[in-house]
Amino acid sequence: MIAGLSSASMSKVDVLSLPNISGWEKQEFSGVTSYELVNVDNRQALKAISKQSASGLVREIEVDLNKTPYINWSWKIESILDDVDETQKSGDDYPVRVYVVISDGFFFWQMRALNYVWASEQDKGSRWSNAFTDRATMLAVESGNARVGEWVEVKRNVRHDIKDILGIDASRINAVAIMTDTDNSKQSVSAYYGDIFFTAE
Repeated sequence: MIAGLSSASMSKVDVLSLPNISGWEKQEFSGVTSYELVNVDNRQALKAISKQSASGLVREIEVDLNKTPYINWSWKIESILDDVDETQKSGDDYPVRVYVVISDGFFFWQMRALNYVWASEQDKGSRWSNAFTDRATMLAVESGNARVGEWVEVKRNVRHDIKDILGIDASRINAVAIMTDTDNSKQSVSAYYGDIFFTAE
């Protein structure tokens, strides 16, 4: 069941509030990426280790984008991936990604996903269709190795991004997911995720 968290008085919606990871479920595609709670840099984080694997964590949660359109999160990577072209199936891997899912029904073909990714090769700000499915679009909100090893804070207006990139005037999202994957490039990578939450501004 999807939890609704959009009361009129709410200006913040917690999606991932560490160390609480209740409500998050595993989503496996190819192999298993490990996710574990750790203390790093004097803060709690969710550490992801991918060894030629692709699995993520997803939380079904309905967020009202009219009231809280901004998604906020932090992440840190230990390295980018070598010699990958993220627009091709062979390079469709990312040290970190946070994505939102919108749905017009109960079936998978009625779902669309916008993936915020840290790209290894594609330029920051670039966007492209996922190499495996036209139901997912990628947006590089960070790129390259200039900020490897440091925590990066990200804030995006999800309603604006969905309208601009997907062409959909969405009033809500239905799920949020994270994934660190290296199954196509056959590499290994470690990364960290901080809290994820929505705000009014």
